[in-house]
Amino acid sequence: ALLADFEVSEGIYSRARIEDTDSVCLWLGANVMLEYSCEEATTLLQKNLENAKASLEVLVADLQFLRDQVTITQVTIARVYNWDVHQKRIRQAAAPAKDS
Repeated sequence: ALLADFEVSEGIYSRARIEDTDSVCLWLGANVMLEYSCEEATTLLQKNLENAKASLEVLVADLQFLRDQVTITQVTIARVYNWDVHQKRIRQAAAPAKDS
């Protein structure tokens, strides 16, 4: 037998004694629960774990790309702002010369 703690409700846990069994029920979502043999369940869960890890790697790469793009955009905006400030100073320096 196996002793397991499980969440009954948010923050409320209970302990259960699980007898040896030949099958398990997996909650697949969308109100679907299926019974699998232990071997099939292990295979399915391993496959799902591998898919989740692969998705995580792709998402981490996408996140790094977006961080790089944000940095590039910030640098570009700063350069445009500095160019505008420089142009205004040139115009202000040229304006008094016209008046005199």
